[in-house]
Amino acid sequence: MEFLYLLEKIRIPILDEFMLLITQLGEETAFLVTAMILFWCVSKRWGYYLLSVGFVGTLTNQFMKLLFRVPRPWVIDPNFTILEQAREAAGGYSFPSGHTQSAVGTFGSIAYITDRKWLRIAAICIAVLVPFSRMYIGVHTPLDVSVAAVMAVIFILAFKPVVFSEKKSNMMIMFAVMMILAAGFLCYVELFPFGEDIDQHNLASGIKNAYTLTGALLGLFVVYLVDEKYFQFPTKAVWWVQIIKVVVGLLLVLAVKSGLKTPLNFVLGESIGRAARYFLMVIVAGIVWPLSFRYLSRIGMTAAKNTSNQEGN
Repeated sequence: MEFLYLLEKIRIPILDEFMLLITQLGEETAFLVTAMILFWCVSKRWGYYLLSVGFVGTLTNQFMKLLFRVPRPWVIDPNFTILEQAREAAGGYSFPSGHTQSAVGTFGSIAYITDRKWLRIAAICIAVLVPFSRMYIGVHTPLDVSVAAVMAVIFILAFKPVVFSEKKSNMMIMFAVMMILAAGFLCYVELFPFGEDIDQHNLASGIKNAYTLTGALLGLFVVYLVDEKYFQFPTKAVWWVQIIKVVVGLLLVLAVKSGLKTPLNFVLGESIGRAARYFLMVIVAGIVWPLSFRYLSRIGMTAAKNTSNQEGN
């Protein structure tokens, strides 16, 4: 707590706003957008790598939160203050830090595999700043962020040789292990006899994440099988086609996420409906929308050639 009190003393409004902005790079939205951009426009292997590190990291993080049940810093020490703007999104248990796990896993993975120096530096900066921001705004202790960061680095190192291996069997084994872990976590949150002291908000969050990850992982496995066997969509295209792929693709995924929530929950119930919704989101992102990529790439190449010919004339 001494370090948190030191950070509390140096808070100023402009730095507060900057840290509140930086900390959002550790949220689910930043992770998904980054993963989709890599998957659609850079390299599918990069996308699988990022998603694998993120999914297993989230599973591990949620399990540890429910296992250790460490209160937030202001609960441990009522005299400590946090930035009030951060309180609403900082419910549940503190250890380990989910934002740190996500940010270090996401941007650490990028830093580890990219050959571009500027991108590596930017990714490392984000991977360092997000954990620091969690302490600065007062929602996590140094132990929370350091353990989460170490776990993320372990997953970064462990998954790279698997995802980038030439042996397809390694990917199949990886998916099998991840789905077993997801099923195990689902059984844990649904069947374990938690005592009355359990934080219901955090338990509800764990249950929600268990169904989310189960549906998403099943969808990702289907995407891998279908893409490898049937169409192997291209990731390269001219710059404006890449922008179309990202913008329209994210809108489609968002439409599935928002538009199917009510009907799926009504038909299947909230938990199963959530798993089905995230399964369909991944299918749309990995199969349905990429069906258009060859056509979009051809349009981009044709337009580029026409422009080049006009300039030559």
